[in-house]
Amino acid sequence: MSADFTISKGLNLPMLGAPGTEIRKVSSKGTISVFPSEFQKVKFKSLVEEGAKVARGTKLARRKDLEGFFVCSPVSGTVKAVNLGERRSLKEIVIESDGSDAAENFHSFTVDGILRAKAENVMSVLLESGLLGLIRQRPFNRIANPADKPKSIFVNGMATAPFRPDAHILAQGKADAVQIALNALTLFTDGPVHLNLDAAAKDSKDCLTEAAHVQVNYFNGPHPSGNTSTHIHNLDPILPGDTVWTLRVSDLVRIGELLLTGLIPNEQRIVLSGEGFKESHRGYVDVPTGIALADVLEGALAEGESRIIRGDTLAGEAVNVADTGIFYYDQGFVALPEDRERYLMGWYAPALDQYSAHKVAPSHWLKNKLFHFGTNLRGGHRAMVMTGIYDAYVTLDIMVDPLIRACIANETEDAIAMGILESDPEDFALCTFVCPSKTDFGKIISETLDLIEQEGF
Repeated sequence: MSADFTISKGLNLPMLGAPGTEIRKVSSKGTISVFPSEFQKVKFKSLVEEGAKVARGTKLARRKDLEGFFVCSPVSGTVKAVNLGERRSLKEIVIESDGSDAAENFHSFTVDGILRAKAENVMSVLLESGLLGLIRQRPFNRIANPADKPKSIFVNGMATAPFRPDAHILAQGKADAVQIALNALTLFTDGPVHLNLDAAAKDSKDCLTEAAHVQVNYFNGPHPSGNTSTHIHNLDPILPGDTVWTLRVSDLVRIGELLLTGLIPNEQRIVLSGEGFKESHRGYVDVPTGIALADVLEGALAEGESRIIRGDTLAGEAVNVADTGIFYYDQGFVALPEDRERYLMGWYAPALDQYSAHKVAPSHWLKNKLFHFGTNLRGGHRAMVMTGIYDAYVTLDIMVDPLIRACIANETEDAIAMGILESDPEDFALCTFVCPSKTDFGKIISETLDLIEQEGF
């Protein structure tokens, strides 16, 4: 069973710096970091001290508010440091690998056998390993709560934001891992498990298009046709009181590897893209989980200053390469040339090499041209004017101007009535991009969702 959808709203950015399809490998230089701090809104207590010996799969920290949820080591070795962040929250555990294969095993399953397993037994493995953290729950996009039964589950296999990885390349060579994870998901819901793919892949034959026991759906259209919110809205909209779970194909692969082998996955596939990387380094990289980002990007950056973004170009987060590593959630990094130049006449200059989404530059009519995108806002922050231009970039049945006004005024009941529970900050990233006032829509939506979660509804 499948469904096909065509999305007309949205915008694809014609950016230079797209990645290639080749896959290379980067090895660890000895030190691996685990970042409990990447699990937002969740607090952990360390179970190890500096100097402790650990194996792959050893429990490093436990979640304070959910019994049985742990963060485990992806390698064997010695704990080198336990670093705390703000308010003494557990930020990072640094492990010096000893290169051995010592490991603590979790219960494993077969691809077909897991269909006959008990849901609580599979959930126990996900909790103890910490890989439940890869499954998110809507509304509010938090780590899934095992006590809540979702009405449906959505697997995203077609992110359309600029330079997001191709799910089919992420799943390449991982057919059994993909299918066992999909089979496991069917145990957690009485509703369907939706695997959502790009319509361009419909005629291909691989482990995603031929997945069993799930509903494979195809979406066609510009970004954000690949956003999970778009899929939920078209397939099974969220109403107050509803719960759905979401995850990505990259998460599916790692969960499947755990269930197949009984071992914590210690490697993941990411993509490097953007003009700030040398062309030879733009592509897919298999990296050890927790490796220092500086080791991954060694020799990869082009000349000049670049801003490194974790995630996608529109909704990602700028990072300092020197003090971070590869997170569980990471799918890739974008490098954009840092641009602080002031331009004479700004948008009034009749430039053919300056992209415009508003038909204010001749380049708007050059449909097949790719453009240089830097970090320059080309303008300053100013008062937001209600214009109605944003509705063309959001695929949900939401009037953006009134919703943002309600959010700014903390009118949470009005925001709920206008559909904010169905959305996520990434759904408004294009609004931020096209906004003449340089308003950060994602931040406004995120703060309002946090307030609604705190107050209840």
